[in-house]
Amino acid sequence: MAKVRHSRFDCAPGCSVEAAIGLIDGKWKSIIMWHLLSGTLRFNEIRRHASNCTPRMLARQLREMEEDGLIIRKVYAEVPPRVEYSLSDLGRTMEPILRALKDWGDANIGLSGKPKGHDPREADPLRNI
Repeated sequence: MAKVRHSRFDCAPGCSVEAAIGLIDGKWKSIIMWHLLSGTLRFNEIRRHASNCTPRMLARQLREMEEDGLIIRKVYAEVPPRVEYSLSDLGRTMEPILRALKDWGDANIGLSGKPKGHDPREADPLRNI
């Protein structure tokens, strides 16, 4: 069953945030867009970058992003068919947001995947005494 997308935006406070997140929701869309910042990629190249994403999920995410106008899908009339994906002009406008997310992640995520400075042992300096 397909998810209901962009069903309503009543323009209450936060409406524009809801609309933006609605376009890039899902675990893989931001990652796909991040890798497309470097240029055009084919399906299997994207799949290598998002190695834990199943081919079915990747195809679904790419399809949704194409429908939303974030990416451009170009099919070449060859045998076998060659399909390339690139960011659209609208998708390119997400670049500062994606870079900000990367910078935030670099600054706040340690090797263990937990935010820096949030070690419970650091929260209580008397704990180890």
